[in-house]
Amino acid sequence: MAKQNQQFKERAQALVAQMTREEKISQMMHRAPAIERLNLPEYNWWNECLHGVGRAGLATVFPQAIGLAATWNTPLMHRVATAISDEARAKHHEALRNGNHGQYFGLTMWSPNINIFRDPRWGRGQETYGEDPYLTARMGVAFITGLQGDDPDYLKVVATPKHYAVHSGPEHARHHFDVSPSRRDLWETYLPAFEACIIEADAASIMGAYNRVDGDPACASKPLLQDILRDKWGFDGFVVSDCGAIDDIYLHHKVVETAAEAAALAVIAGCDLECYRTYEALIDALDTKLIEEETIDRALIRLFTPRYQLGMFDDPDTVPYAQIPYSVVDCEEHRQLSFETAREAMALLKNDNLLPLTDKPQKIAVIGPNAHDPQVLLGNYNGTHSYTVTPFEGIQARASQSEVTYSQGCGVFTKDNRAFQEALHLPQESDLIIFVGGLNQALEGEEGQEEGLPEGLVSKGDRASIDLPESQDDLLKALHNTGKPIILVLINGSAIAINWADDHLPAILEAWYPGQDGGTAIADILFGDYNPAGRLPVTFYRSLDDLPSFDDYSMKNRTYRYFNGEVLYPFGYGLSYTCFEYSNFQADKNSLCLQDESINLTVDVSNTGDLPSDEVVQIYRISNCPDYPHRQLVAFERIHLAIGETKTVSFILSSEQFMMIDDNGEKHFQPGIFTVSAGGGQTEHTLTQQTTITTVINT
Repeated sequence: MAKQNQQFKERAQALVAQMTREEKISQMMHRAPAIERLNLPEYNWWNECLHGVGRAGLATVFPQAIGLAATWNTPLMHRVATAISDEARAKHHEALRNGNHGQYFGLTMWSPNINIFRDPRWGRGQETYGEDPYLTARMGVAFITGLQGDDPDYLKVVATPKHYAVHSGPEHARHHFDVSPSRRDLWETYLPAFEACIIEADAASIMGAYNRVDGDPACASKPLLQDILRDKWGFDGFVVSDCGAIDDIYLHHKVVETAAEAAALAVIAGCDLECYRTYEALIDALDTKLIEEETIDRALIRLFTPRYQLGMFDDPDTVPYAQIPYSVVDCEEHRQLSFETAREAMALLKNDNLLPLTDKPQKIAVIGPNAHDPQVLLGNYNGTHSYTVTPFEGIQARASQSEVTYSQGCGVFTKDNRAFQEALHLPQESDLIIFVGGLNQALEGEEGQEEGLPEGLVSKGDRASIDLPESQDDLLKALHNTGKPIILVLINGSAIAINWADDHLPAILEAWYPGQDGGTAIADILFGDYNPAGRLPVTFYRSLDDLPSFDDYSMKNRTYRYFNGEVLYPFGYGLSYTCFEYSNFQADKNSLCLQDESINLTVDVSNTGDLPSDEVVQIYRISNCPDYPHRQLVAFERIHLAIGETKTVSFILSSEQFMMIDDNGEKHFQPGIFTVSAGGGQTEHTLTQQTTITTVINT
């Protein structure tokens, strides 16, 4: 997508020049009314498409964002985003044809969430692409470019990476919390994905966070919104506040005393659009000289330019994306893509030669709170599915020659003695137990979240514990005492400390919140119709005792890049039903001296097993220098290998990927020796062969 077309900007300027100040301010809140004398229709800016068009009726429901990240497949991510934006366009134009200008039917999508999942307790971590800034950046760029399209003039939809910046819980404190990260943590961890999404993907908008950063509310921070975003990164789009964040400036952060002061502070800093209505106080701010009308005009021009880029004021026949038919919504192609994505997302965490299951008839007991619950497949910020396939239904359909029985056994975090005993009775007549547990939106979610829950229930938000809930742990142990083999399938959006299960159960599959076809995807993997190749985008820790306090935003001893302890399953981990071998890892040079140099890497990857499979080739920069992370993902590619096939995979590493970020946030070379590894994961954790090279950085 090209940078803002000058013609569109000039049209926006001409439109804004005709507005009264009251009309201008009315357009700066998410529910913008019509201005009939200017033939300007009403428009609601608030729309969501985290993993499918959200909250606007029928839509294809893809795996939750954390599952999308677990595919480690950027071309697939681009395809998913393209399908989502197709449906968004189709739903928007169908809504207009029916006179519907309501919320969730616009073309300004408040997605993706590219915050760093720095702590497994965060309830909204499921909405992110995990704990690593490089993986998050690559997935974010692929998603945004898929959403916004490739037309040289028109935007397909507007993408909005969020929440800028340094936002990742705790949920209960987000409206008043102040974080002052070190400059190194800010530039090494919290900002890189935003930088990539603005500079590489050319995101047309960005959403500010609730919290303060270094004392300034994120939605009224000149360092964030002007110095970094516009001056350093060259952003020319618009900034929208998180919902209620402008209220927070005076009600909770208390950096000013009145709504008028808060509104003026935010707009002057560069927050052009508000979600909610505090900007109504801009009238008072103008009257009391807290803000100039020219500053209001600046915001309005930034807002209307992308509306012209979306083709909202042009003949639909001249706008290519306006021709997308409504029939694409939940079409068979998109359903198949959701299913394909769910399979690619699932990560096999343990397998003591139990999987894949054979096709011979047997008696299978499917047990667990997530085994036959359609709602748990969907995560949050989702659309309305036309169908779902639960794990029980998927297994039952796949194992049609077997006797498949089901019992819930317990709630996700509640225990019912009758259901418990019923579940214990099933293994007496069964050969195998498939236990489907994990979490749901009641245990992890956004503050005050009701989505994905029975009426009247509100999410707990952040988790107080990362262990498998006690009700499930007790049932698993009781089932284990029957002596029957157990496969554990996890449906969840964050890491769970399943230490007992890892010690005692022969097979564990991580399925995330897999979307509408999740049950079919799970069955395909369990029965070997698909070889699992998902990789973890987060670290699975053994205990919260190993982690700093949740409200400590320092990256010390957090994520695989800085953690010093022993983990349960590492970032980048995932097993396969086949075996891979790495060889001939080569670099075209072993030293870098200039900032514009690069290194070309090649490695041969072979499938030495008995089944075709995908493999995720991962390249890490490893350093013993205290001024760097222990290791850093610097490249990856998901490839497919037939039985016995070898592929040569190539990567280019830039000199910038070997630069140090100092305490002032500046990048520069530091002399040192780095090891670069190529394999199926981190060096000490992967089951595949590793090859290393040494790179010397000279000043």
